[in-house]
Amino acid sequence: MTPQAEAPTIPQGLIEKLRAAKRVAVLTGAGASAESGVPTFREAQTGLWAEHRPEDLATPQAFEKNPGRVWEWYEWRRSLIRDVTPNEGHYALARMEKLLAGQKANLTLITQNVDGLHQQAGSQNVLELHGNIQRTKCAQCGNVATHWEKSTSLPQCEQNNCEGLLRPDVVWFGESLPLNVLRQAIATAQGCDIFFSIGTSVLVQPAASLPAMALEAKATVVEINPNPTPITERVTYALEGLSGDILPRLVARIWD
Repeated sequence: MTPQAEAPTIPQGLIEKLRAAKRVAVLTGAGASAESGVPTFREAQTGLWAEHRPEDLATPQAFEKNPGRVWEWYEWRRSLIRDVTPNEGHYALARMEKLLAGQKANLTLITQNVDGLHQQAGSQNVLELHGNIQRTKCAQCGNVATHWEKSTSLPQCEQNNCEGLLRPDVVWFGESLPLNVLRQAIATAQGCDIFFSIGTSVLVQPAASLPAMALEAKATVVEINPNPTPITERVTYALEGLSGDILPRLVARIWD
């Protein structure tokens, strides 16, 4: 049996900085959701879906060419997410947000994930860079909806008799991130006292630039990840491990 790696020590300096912080920013990536069992995009390409390229399933061109196949793919992904629940890392971030609010500070959570697990755990101030798989939007008028008529036919927009086809409200390959959300994320990174980079490889732009922006703004930058990333050598504190292990201990050290 392979021995488990020893959990990293929570640095005293980080504890003191968090107790004094007024603006905390958190960026989460696929690793945070993987701890709950959410498969990544490519991990979900199994079985019948293994033969399809991302260009066949997650681009505007794929939807225009074969909307039925795209809908079937996303219904499959939703079915996978329905079977998972937030993990201890999600709950720790939600608790941290509430505790910081109690000391007249704020936490803004920026996520690359589309599963909505942060909100399920109780986080309120969430910026979704890549959208949310549990929402749809009209490919014609852009109206966003969290409920839609599920039937054998393709769902259509009911806003003002638009009747355009609904599509998942996620950012597809080749699409730009929502500009207002990206602007808020950049402002958050540049204006925070402490920036957490959690469960992200820091490779996918433009989210990958946010930790660097925080560093340039002289913020304390904390990385929580099982493996080194391109920013590991530059951050203030690098805690190697899972967020579900480290974040609850961090919260307990400060507020319990």
